Amino acid sequence: MPLTPRTRFEWQLRTLSIALGVETKIMGILNVTPDSFSDGGRFVVVEAAMERALEMLDEGAHILDVGGESTRPNAVPISADEEQARVLPVIEAILMERTDAVISIDTFHAATARRAVAAGAEIVNDVSGFTWDSAMAQICGEMGCGVVLMHTRGRSQQWASLPAIAKDDVVPMVLTGLGESILAAQMAGVANDRIVVDPGFGFGKKCDENYSLLAGLEELRQLGLPVLSGTSRKGFLGASLKHLYDGEPAPLSERVNATTAANVASVLAGAHILRVHDVRAAVESAAIADAILAAAAVVAG
Repeated sequence: MPLTPRTRFEWQLRTLSIALGVETKIMGILNVTPDSFSDGGRFVVVEAAMERALEMLDEGAHILDVGGESTRPNAVPISADEEQARVLPVIEAILMERTDAVISIDTFHAATARRAVAAGAEIVNDVSGFTWDSAMAQICGEMGCGVVLMHTRGRSQQWASLPAIAKDDVVPMVLTGLGESILAAQMAGVANDRIVVDPGFGFGKKCDENYSLLAGLEELRQLGLPVLSGTSRKGFLGASLKHLYDGEPAPLSERVNATTAANVASVLAGAHILRVHDVRAAVESAAIADAILAAAAVVAG
């Protein structure tokens, strides 16, 4: 993997901008759901969610990604109204306590995106890349927020039955899908400087397919946009540690080191943002990866 400097960007959000490309930015995950794969049920009460949000900010998170609907395999869909009832009080509470907090709303519902941005969210993080709700692109264009367009392959209820992807086809598939999402965003009036792309680790990609994606992550540079990597505690990492856990995937609580390895690999391959559960570990590992990239830039002259 050649170590080349990351392209620098100024990511335009709703009311501010974030410089990307020098220091890796950390997006802390705040799931206010009863059924998310890693921390479901822990932060469904506003007070608990707020405590966790403040903890992540104090640990060094630059962005908080608030989600109200699980997208784990076989998750039960909920209505946009129920999702909003979960996330809006949390967003409002965080911003009352920390007025400078940068909030991202993790949703694929356009109605939720609209209300969350109106409540103060700066970013809409759509795991479907504007493909599951036909109104989402237009809403984001009208609201003038930052967006994260993620690649996904099918819905969560379909993932177990999806056919395998040839190793050489994983990255081209992701590039094609993200290209379509970018075009949809542009046609709805979302400027390029508001877009970050996410290859969607685990979303319709099985086990080793995710390693093909991670190994080829730097190819996303050709899209000409900042890259977010979200490998935190994902199943493919746990599966790689079976030999340490009697043939079973590593428990979620034991995937921090594996996540750290994937995070460092992501940054060295060009990722600008890491979306994580364990903020302090990500902040520390990103600092080392950033120092390596800085040293490589000096060596390259």
